[in-house]
Amino acid sequence: MSNEAPYVDLDDLVSRIEAGATLAVPPDYSGVAMAATRALVRRGTDRLHLVACPTSGLQADLLIGAGCVATLEAAAVSLGEFGPAPRFTEAVRSGAITLKDSTCPAIHAALQATEKGVPFLPLRGIIGSDVLRHRSDWRVIDNPFGAGDPIVLLPALAPDVALFHAALGDGFGNVWIGRRRELVTMAHAARASLVTVEEVYDGDLLADERMAAGTLPAIYVTALARQPRGAWPLACADHYPLDAAHLKEYARLARSAEGFSRYLARHAPPRAAA
Repeated sequence: MSNEAPYVDLDDLVSRIEAGATLAVPPDYSGVAMAATRALVRRGTDRLHLVACPTSGLQADLLIGAGCVATLEAAAVSLGEFGPAPRFTEAVRSGAITLKDSTCPAIHAALQATEKGVPFLPLRGIIGSDVLRHRSDWRVIDNPFGAGDPIVLLPALAPDVALFHAALGDGFGNVWIGRRRELVTMAHAARASLVTVEEVYDGDLLADERMAAGTLPAIYVTALARQPRGAWPLACADHYPLDAAHLKEYARLARSAEGFSRYLARHAPPRAAA
């Protein structure tokens, strides 16, 4: 195992996310770095431009409720079976955040444009929708290869940081993500990728035929932190399930500002002054 692997502690990892950064995060089912998210809240990192790739839930709700988010671009924010995301809902209603409403294909396409090194990608399926009416940054043009065939152009989306959790990282900085290909797109599009991992793999993930196909190469990984149970209370595939009781309690508490403050005090209290 290399001694030059880019492993740091959790506080060092999240310190690389600056106030005002564009931060890309995955959906709840795809390796959410919740320990890092709580560390961000404790640091008081604010004015984030949060990009859900393409949806989010607890992570976005927690960051919004804690006052970390200025702008949100997402196809949806929800706690799923546990109900609406209460702090997100309240922030949209009060105007506390700017919402850039999108769709799952649109967010993936915008990230893929950056991944491919092109300034935009065309997409069908949005024309005639209310989403398009509220996105002045999207353009409708005539298909240059077919008259009378309008198509939407989406500008490339290049996050400053992609933040996610994975089961394994190795000593060379490679990260095993399995079948979660949206994490690859995020890492390719972002200027930096910060990853928490459950375990450190003893060997080279890319040299193992069983693991290589599901491995994100170290060239796309800026820094890692070993963080067991780093996705809790969300799930980490093959390691632990979603903590339904915790999510249910969060949904109950976060319905009010007072209840949300009690949750933060318990799970993400601010750092003591130096």
